[in-house]
Amino acid sequence: MAWLALGLAIVAEVIGTSFLKESNGFTKLVPSIVAVLGYGVALVGLSYAVRTIDLGIAYAIWAGVGTALIVLVGWLFFSDMLDLAAWIGVGMIVGGVLVINIFSANAG
Repeated sequence: MAWLALGLAIVAEVIGTSFLKESNGFTKLVPSIVAVLGYGVALVGLSYAVRTIDLGIAYAIWAGVGTALIVLVGWLFFSDMLDLAAWIGVGMIVGGVLVINIFSANAG
């Protein structure tokens, strides 16, 4: 159940961040509400996940996967242009998350 909560936290954080951009500095009401709710759900999900998953492992996965997903969302929906170095960096983040999950005894 903790891993499901972590997954929900990641998705909610990506939604919150996406709508944060759409809120235009919290000047648009609906995107601002969705952004705040997204971050709220993300924090609740993360706080539930760390009851079982080691804090550092949960946060590394949350931050790494969230970063990779929001880069992808920015590229797909907001026309963010990434150069080769940016793609390599995102690949390294994803690689780090994979190393934690595959090789770390702490990942459970």
